[in-house]
Amino acid sequence: MCHVLNEAVASIPSTDRRRLLSMVGLGAVGAVTATAMRTPAASAAPVASTGRRSKARTRVILLGTSGGPAVLDGGRHGVSTAIAFEDKVYVVDLGVGAFGRLQQSGLAPDTGLGSALSWVRGIFFTHLHSDHTVDWPTTYAIGSMNIVGRSGGPVQVFGPAPRDTLTRVFPPTRPAPALVNPDEPMPGISSMTGHLRNAFAQDFNDRLRDSNFPDPDTLFEVHDIDHSDLWKIDPEGVPPRLDAPIHVWQDGEVTVTATLVDHRPTAPAYGYRFDTPDGSVVVSGDTCVSQNLIDLARGADVLVHEVIDPEFVERLTASLPPETADPVRKHLLESHTTIKQVGRDVAEPAGVGTLALSHLVPGNNPSSHWREAHKGFSGNLVVGEDLTVIPVGSARWNS
Repeated sequence: MCHVLNEAVASIPSTDRRRLLSMVGLGAVGAVTATAMRTPAASAAPVASTGRRSKARTRVILLGTSGGPAVLDGGRHGVSTAIAFEDKVYVVDLGVGAFGRLQQSGLAPDTGLGSALSWVRGIFFTHLHSDHTVDWPTTYAIGSMNIVGRSGGPVQVFGPAPRDTLTRVFPPTRPAPALVNPDEPMPGISSMTGHLRNAFAQDFNDRLRDSNFPDPDTLFEVHDIDHSDLWKIDPEGVPPRLDAPIHVWQDGEVTVTATLVDHRPTAPAYGYRFDTPDGSVVVSGDTCVSQNLIDLARGADVLVHEVIDPEFVERLTASLPPETADPVRKHLLESHTTIKQVGRDVAEPAGVGTLALSHLVPGNNPSSHWREAHKGFSGNLVVGEDLTVIPVGSARWNS
């Protein structure tokens, strides 16, 4: 059914397509964009701005926009995206420097004290690669000292469950490398957090006993997303097509759903959708062109999507020895989305209003390279910069 509908919708001109998607309830394109227009200048409201405040009740804040573990541009921090509805904040991934960017973003009460997490309701990990999680140890360890003015329950943390198969070895002719942590080589987010608790035990015990600071396990409630009834992961890590999104969390007027994206052989890997009364935001995580992700993003106001420049891949792999170059090239080109693909093959068939590029690989590319992603896409394009704010919908918020 979904396949037939997708083909039928894809045959309709883009301007009519978005109108149809809105009418049939597959998602509304918010007032942030004038859907019939092709350029941000024609929008009914600003598409994006670099600044700490926005009058929009729902907004997207690109905390960090650089992808990959290599740090190439000191002006960009590691990938992290915040979605805010009123004074509720939801953060997707915590790359290098994300906690500092959260503190700079204005997404907290202005106490002049440690309050970076005071409005954070949930943290969502797309997958457990280090460039998406390396500031989770920071957040977990110092979170209890950065919640001045916080009310409500613990921060809800969601991420991949453990997998019971190892990823494949490439090329298959080479010997398998020695396992790291062979007793638990593929942990999920809950187990990972348990290891952090043990690693920081001295610090935690000092502060609990001396200063009566809260135990971090009272601030963070960690959940593995259960994929067991959807997929028995194999070593190749290519996910199945899903018939429906995965329900993750209902937080008052905010609904969070997810889907399995294709970051082979890493699995599970998730993309997330946030629906508020003002509109919808989807964050891709790391993935190649994924029909599951296109389904999840259908009619969304804003799609925050990763992107890679194949020219960079060739420059990078040319500098590596052949035994490393081939596996790196295969991974980067098979499990990520290129500049030519992201607008034409993902955002356009999904009928999204605004495509925001993040997880930029390489982070030091000229902006003009990334703007090539607009070819084949009739909506608005935002080349992400750290702390860019993208309003969603027309509702204004009096903070």
